[in-house]
Amino acid sequence: MWRPFARFRVHLPTRPRYLCRYCGAPWPCSPARLRLLTRYRDDPPGLLLHLGAYFYAALADQPHTPPGGLIRQFFGWLPAEITNPEP
Repeated sequence: MWRPFARFRVHLPTRPRYLCRYCGAPWPCSPARLRLLTRYRDDPPGLLLHLGAYFYAALADQPHTPPGGLIRQFFGWLPAEITNPEP
């Protein structure tokens, strides 16, 4: 069945593994990343806070997962100008 608006579905995480509810990739998946960058285009600190909340929850949900892997999952994809802003 053809679904013309399927590509516009929101890609949200599922707990406790933080996989995308729609495509099953580690969240934030590519569509979620694009949506987050667009939504927080004018508010990079807000994006970091938003992702930080998910990161903190993931640490609590996955206590045996190395934090470095979660850091890469939630923050490793961000452009350098967001994570290292010029003063």
